[in-house]
Amino acid sequence: MITSFLNFILISLRILIRVAFYTLLERKILRYIQIRKGPNKVGIIGILQPFRDAIKLFNKNLLSLESINFTLSFITPFLSLFISLCIIPLIIYNFSTLIDIKHNLLIFFILSRIGVYFILLIG
Repeated sequence: MITSFLNFILISLRILIRVAFYTLLERKILRYIQIRKGPNKVGIIGILQPFRDAIKLFNKNLLSLESINFTLSFITPFLSLFISLCIIPLIIYNFSTLIDIKHNLLIFFILSRIGVYFILLIG
């Protein structure tokens, strides 16, 4: 029980850090293609840029109307991330899953469809 939870935490952190640094790599490649300054603005050689982008993403508000629900507007990015993290234990690692559920594929499709609604609620 504890080992599977620890495996889930470690796999989730590795995936999130990989995605952050893949975006940094993408920015560096685009810098060379477009012949411009790259993401060297935050930290040494731009190492902290992915974390700054993540903070900016969660603080970004596209709509500022009086009639929007502010709590729903601020909580939906976190709910979208939570649904994405719930999908990770369903993926097969080393020929077995972290959670042994009978209908893994069905739950994967259900969670991925629910994630669409959170993206729509963001605005």
